[in-house]
Amino acid sequence: MAIQISSSAFVDGGPIPKKYTCDAENVSPPLTWQGAPASTRSFALIADDPDAPVGIWVHWVMYNIPANVIELPEGAGNRATDASAGVQGVNDFRKMGYGGPCPPRGKPHRYFFKLYALDGMLDLKPGASKADLEKAMQGHILATGQIIGTYGR
Repeated sequence: MAIQISSSAFVDGGPIPKKYTCDAENVSPPLTWQGAPASTRSFALIADDPDAPVGIWVHWVMYNIPANVIELPEGAGNRATDASAGVQGVNDFRKMGYGGPCPPRGKPHRYFFKLYALDGMLDLKPGASKADLEKAMQGHILATGQIIGTYGR
């Protein structure tokens, strides 16, 4: 089953506005979704860049987003952990929450925003890494969805 995820800031496969990057305000873009299974108990989100020179670069990790939440407003990744809205993990900038696209000059990079519907809440403290989250999600993923944006300098 696939979750349909979208953003009012960019279309799937299209450019991410500068506002959401390290070259400007560096706030997380708004995301909305639909089509999660009725048995969903929480959501998790991973945003990463597979085109980074050092390999996959993690820009955002968020989890334990309550099942009744169907959107993350602009800037949700820049807020401190709020149990009613989800828990922030650590990104590869070694910071909690969202770190926007910040590629080297050259060809635009792709940024994958991947949402996971899960069958329960995860036993992870704030600041978990992508690897911690992926390990905790094993056997609990009900459905996934993604939207891809691009950004280059």
